[in-house]
Amino acid sequence: MNCPCCSQKKYKDCCEPYHLNKALPLFPEELMRSRYTAFALHLVNYLVETTHISQRPYHSKKEIEQWAKSNKWLKLDVVKAWDNFVHFKAFYQDSLGDVYEHEELSTFKKEGEKWFYVDGKFDF
Repeated sequence: MNCPCCSQKKYKDCCEPYHLNKALPLFPEELMRSRYTAFALHLVNYLVETTHISQRPYHSKKEIEQWAKSNKWLKLDVVKAWDNFVHFKAFYQDSLGDVYEHEELSTFKKEGEKWFYVDGKFDF
């Protein structure tokens, strides 16, 4: 299967090694792509584990799971990635069939060898 992150790679050669803890994303863009794919595949534990510990109290595992499962994830477009930022557009379809675009500028933080999602801006 092609990876849901739209990298044009097979899932097994793209995000799956991160999801199986066989490799760590080397760059924020790789982590962001793997998180998008985790939403598409409903891998809630991965989403929690890759959120910076300082932000975890603000995210409910149940709400993350509900959000991931209530939408069909259609496409990811990485606009630009630099330093510890990734600007992306994620396209999804809700349960009523309406299609939406989520545009975000995400901030990531590296601790040791591991990158974490910190937060995102939506009105930039």
